[in-house]
Amino acid sequence: MKLRNTFCSSVTRTLTMSGFFLGASVSGAQTLEEVKVQGGRIEQQQFDTPASVQVIDEATIRSSGAQVNLSDTLGRVPGVVSLNRNNYAQDVQISIRGFGARAPFGLRGIRLITDGIPATIPDGQGQASTVSLTSASRIEVLTGPLAQLYGNSSGGVIQTYTREAGATPEASTQIFAGSYGLTRTNFQATGRAGTLGIVADYSNFGIEGYRVNSAAQRKQLNTVMTWDVKEDTKARFIMNSFDMPYAKDPLGLTATEFNRDAALAGSGAERFLTRKAVAQNQLGSVLEHKVDKDLDLMARVYTGDRQNLQHQVGTLTSGVWSATGAWTGLNRNFYGTGLQAKGRRSFADGTGIDWVFGLDYDSSKELRRGGTTLNGQQTAAINDTRNELNKAVNRDFFAQLNWHFEEKWTFTTGARNSKVILSSKDNYITKSSPDGSGEVTYKATSPVVGLTFHANDALNLYVNMGNGFETPTLSEVAYSTSGAAGTTLVETFNKSVLASKSHHQEAGLKWKPSSSTQLDAAIFHIYTDNEITTKLSSSGKTVFQNASKTNRDGLEFSLRQAINPHWRTQVAFTWMAVTYEQRFRTSSTSSYVNVGNALPAIPQRQFFGNVTWTQNEQSTKAGSFTPGTELAADLVGRSKIFANDLNTEQASGYSMVNIRAQQKYKWGPFNTTTYAGIDNLFERKAVGSVIVNQASSQFFEPAMPLTALLGIQATMPF
Repeated sequence: MKLRNTFCSSVTRTLTMSGFFLGASVSGAQTLEEVKVQGGRIEQQQFDTPASVQVIDEATIRSSGAQVNLSDTLGRVPGVVSLNRNNYAQDVQISIRGFGARAPFGLRGIRLITDGIPATIPDGQGQASTVSLTSASRIEVLTGPLAQLYGNSSGGVIQTYTREAGATPEASTQIFAGSYGLTRTNFQATGRAGTLGIVADYSNFGIEGYRVNSAAQRKQLNTVMTWDVKEDTKARFIMNSFDMPYAKDPLGLTATEFNRDAALAGSGAERFLTRKAVAQNQLGSVLEHKVDKDLDLMARVYTGDRQNLQHQVGTLTSGVWSATGAWTGLNRNFYGTGLQAKGRRSFADGTGIDWVFGLDYDSSKELRRGGTTLNGQQTAAINDTRNELNKAVNRDFFAQLNWHFEEKWTFTTGARNSKVILSSKDNYITKSSPDGSGEVTYKATSPVVGLTFHANDALNLYVNMGNGFETPTLSEVAYSTSGAAGTTLVETFNKSVLASKSHHQEAGLKWKPSSSTQLDAAIFHIYTDNEITTKLSSSGKTVFQNASKTNRDGLEFSLRQAINPHWRTQVAFTWMAVTYEQRFRTSSTSSYVNVGNALPAIPQRQFFGNVTWTQNEQSTKAGSFTPGTELAADLVGRSKIFANDLNTEQASGYSMVNIRAQQKYKWGPFNTTTYAGIDNLFERKAVGSVIVNQASSQFFEPAMPLTALLGIQATMPF
């Protein structure tokens, strides 16, 4: 009853606020831009898409601050939990409707795509840090059943797009400086020469860090070339490089440590010099050809490599550290290709269909090694304790059909047939370390079906449902247990972990009472079988198991309102209950996770509110520049989150206020923007994210205290 009352109270407050904004609409308000998005695998207007899909535009990305972390803008998307670890060795923590929340580092359970090229490898692992926000033109977030058409680990889909070169060549630079030694510089050049266009963007980021042992440095190059081969054919070439020579890892804190001093590093971080170094390079190409007005073809191909070296803590036994720590390294090569045909057909009676079908093939191969360190350094040139070749491959076919069978009705259906193979070849075999090789194949067909009622030009109602699946990642099948009680961790490929199966149901509405207002709302119910959970965690190594059924029930609400030419606002609210529906045991504690326990790292309530004032009405036309002042304030908040499956550890909820100001002006030939921002204005002490089921109870990663940021951007058109 208490939960229901809290939920009703939150919804009432949100709807009351929304009603105020809707009532505040006056003539002369700005017009919200119409944008096309991927509604599953078919592009259409965002308002007409039969799914929960949100767009973050270029202006929002640019005004978010230093444009370093993907989490800085995703917090405004309902259904998305976007937590900043403030730990560049482990990346941000992003989950969508509960999928991906268990990830100890990087992304799991959701698909990340950049400029049409997958940034998630076949087993479901992805890295948000490689997205170049400084050159991004928009971010799309797709949730719900239609996301399942993207295959394995598609609890949601995040797509980012690099801006295209405009008709006028230009060069720009950005310089940011902020609290705790933050610096970021960026250089960008764009231009066209005949049928060729190019956007080249280079950024350099560094920070000393709020916490002990949290300094980091990153360099990133993103280049996109377009070639209009002929009127009906276009090619896009993507080249990007990411270099993080070091990111110190402050580790998590226990509750006692967090309460005492959140700026400290976790136990063992300084002793073992915990840190990570990453380098990644990628090439890709997308070719689009328009056969005629009713048929489009697309082909993509990509390849790349990634090197990762991580230094970890040693073992703590009875309060005494071992003499040596550990290192883990991987050298990954990945590649893939995709083919797609997309068409449309109109009939004499006014009905019509849109359709798409295609195939994806992706492969990742990585050499994974491990060894020991002394005082944080490798003890010898070769001191392997682990050496194996891991592979992940997927082969998928997909199709989608939108049938506009009546003026007010659209029927949507589709399916994806997937085959994912994970394997490991053990190259380190000794008497004490027997052969740990293994291979497992996962197959699934993910159907989707839905119906949209176009009530009028201002209101769409939709329902849809579908199935999805999520395989374990290569990291999650890296270890097994042995012994009758299953309490001993061994470095053997764990082919007993099954793919989790999910069943999605969603109903929603999209309402545009005027050209300056849009309201989106959705309710969803998702249940899973064979949820992948922690079985045993020891010395930084984790064994996973299929242990439970889960329920995910939620309500999402978002409102965008351009009140008048100067004022606009955005509100996003999420209520989500994600619980285990089957009792299971964890070997780590020999305890049982009970029915009704909440999945960790997922707040039951989230709120985002923004109010922005601009001196002069801003044009949405690409490349436009309107001098003047812009002031904005954000209110972000979330309820408590649990840190472990047992729900014995939790991080309290919080609310924070962030403010920023921009001044745009002409300075000679330069379009100049100065920026000032303060995050966590009232300096709330809070946990920014949690390390789920951490073996040493070092669950908590602190949010930043009050931080200030100053910046300037100068752009010169030629």
